[in-house]
Amino acid sequence: MNRNFWITALIAFINSLSFTVLIPIIYLYGKQFGLSDFQTSLLFSIYSIAQFFATPVIGKLSDRFGRKPLLIVSLAGTAIANSIAGTATTAGILFLARLLDGITGGNASVAQAIISDITIPEKRAQGFGIYGAALGLGFVLGPVTSLLAQQISLGFGFIVSGAVAFVALLITIFLLPETLPNKAKKAQNIFDLGLGNLIKGLTMPKVNILLIINFFIGTTFTIFTYAFQPYYINVLGQNSKSLTLLFLVFGVLGVIMQTWGVSILSRKFNVVSILFLGLFFRSLSFVLMPVFPSIVYFTGVSILFSIFNSLVQPMISTLISLNTKPEDQGTAMGLNASYLSISNGIGPVIAGMLIHQSNPNTYGYPLYLAGIFTFLVLFLAIVTRKRYMPQVNS
Repeated sequence: MNRNFWITALIAFINSLSFTVLIPIIYLYGKQFGLSDFQTSLLFSIYSIAQFFATPVIGKLSDRFGRKPLLIVSLAGTAIANSIAGTATTAGILFLARLLDGITGGNASVAQAIISDITIPEKRAQGFGIYGAALGLGFVLGPVTSLLAQQISLGFGFIVSGAVAFVALLITIFLLPETLPNKAKKAQNIFDLGLGNLIKGLTMPKVNILLIINFFIGTTFTIFTYAFQPYYINVLGQNSKSLTLLFLVFGVLGVIMQTWGVSILSRKFNVVSILFLGLFFRSLSFVLMPVFPSIVYFTGVSILFSIFNSLVQPMISTLISLNTKPEDQGTAMGLNASYLSISNGIGPVIAGMLIHQSNPNTYGYPLYLAGIFTFLVLFLAIVTRKRYMPQVNS
């Protein structure tokens, strides 16, 4: 791996740190503005839905004009939006800030396209594994940073997140060169990238089924990620500090799996088999989580979940990359991120509709639903594997 790869991994880590500072506090921050459980789910959804429309545009623009300019725009948007959110005085301003962050939030897809630019196919799984580990390291330090910021206020966590994104912006400007070897030659209408382009994505051989699988993976995962916090706080009687510490555990285990774990598993299994393994244990964990309302039991199942869950997205990204032409990597990663974004917008709303504050038993319903749906996604991935396996040589 060359210097540009490690700079990209560093930017990915800082970007992940900026994002994960917010994860333990969005739900409770929304509550400070008097929002209901369903309304707080919309804080998650509005960000993701905005990404859904914006990320394919950013991905194709990065194929046309280069990775660096679009990464700069994305990071600047995150820094500004989170600064606005941290100083919000009304729920409307908070929602506006989340919308702005989503519109400019193409950071991940551009970074993934850079990884594709600078790694050979045989090393791409390893490259995305290290990239995933960089994100995982952000999940380690993000909760720690969040815990420190919470000592001042929940809003200060957003300010810190914006400052961290600004650091990534400076590194991109001054240290990261352009990595796209051959920019797309055809002038492209960047504004035909909404629903029509997603439909076009379904016509891409081999990649289309992976986009569908990842859409359902994202939906089930975000049903979990939203339901996780109200269940942990309202059913298990925990607080934001212990929640943040649990996210810290998730991050540590994720880093271990995405460095040593992926390396070890890659010697014995191909990318598809590792994906199946991750999906199986993710679905099993979701179903088991709400069985007993015990913090010790819940923590144990969560650890099982975090170990295997960290395998899923690096393997999906690898499969999409391996089945995409070099000049279309940015477009494919942008489409993938867009499918994830719309699924991320759907999942929290589903979870929010299932939860009724007057009935504590309903807090576990989204977790059961996420588990059942993830088993169905695994089944879909297994029966369609021949459609995307021929291009996989690792």
